[in-house]
Parts: sequence; C-alpha cells; structure tokens
Amino acid sequence: MANTRSAKKMTRKIARRTELNKGRRTRMRTFVKKLHAAVAAGDEGQAREALRTAESEVMKAVSHGIIHKNTGSRTVSRLSARVKAMTAK
Repeated sequence: MANTRSAKKMTRKIARRTELNKGRRTRMRTFVKKLHAAVAAGDEGQAREALRTAESEVMKAVSHGIIHKNTGSRTVSRLSARVKAMTAK
C-alpha cells in the first residue's frame, strides 16, 4: 500500500488511466470485429467503410499509447489485405 501522499495520488491517477485505456482498447477491438464480420458476410461496401473506421480507431489507440506503433501498423496492414483480397475475387 502507498504510504506517501504522492504515491497515493499516483495510485489514483493510474486507476483513472487504466479505466480510460480499457475503454479505448475495447472500442478499438469492437471496430476490428465489425470489420471481420463484414468480410465474413462478403459485403464489399460495408467492409470498406468498416476498414476506414477500424483504421482510424487503431491509429487513435496508437496515439494514446494503448498499443505500440508497429503493432497498429501491422494490424491495419492485415485488415486492409483482407479487404483487398475480398474485393479481388
């Protein structure tokens, strides 16, 4: 348990940040799942729109420090490759 005032304050700040980050991570994953669902359904228009929003959410998570920059880039690359493969058929 924290003893000093500054350590107690940091504990409160960490708890607040953790809650914010959980919400941001969940939001990002939700948009990625929507993209996967659109690809599975075979709807090109919906998949392109879902890719646009999912890419935005992933990069937002990167800028907030939720995931690493390279992880975000890799995720976006794989998602766009799935949409591109779907439209090539």
